[in-house]
Amino acid sequence: MNDDHDRGHDPRLERIRAWLSQARFFAEEVYSSRYRGAIARARRDEDDLFMLLVFSEMMGVPNPAAYYTLELQPLLLERFHDWHRRMGMERSPLDHFKCC
Repeated sequence: MNDDHDRGHDPRLERIRAWLSQARFFAEEVYSSRYRGAIARARRDEDDLFMLLVFSEMMGVPNPAAYYTLELQPLLLERFHDWHRRMGMERSPLDHFKCC
């Protein structure tokens, strides 16, 4: 028998695996395409809630997890402006951080 067949390198088997991989990808795309908007909204809502949790102590809202979220603030400052605008706050609610 050929060495390629002994090592599992059957070209027919590889083509079948590639086709199945592409078929699975296509099926997942077809199924999830109608839910993409709902998934994106749910993710944005979760991100908004997380931003509120991270910056709540700075806005005067008691946060029992402030010790753990304090180190995340510098990482999220880039997205802070978009977040407070989406929450309906015209200006930054933080006194010491003006992004607008």
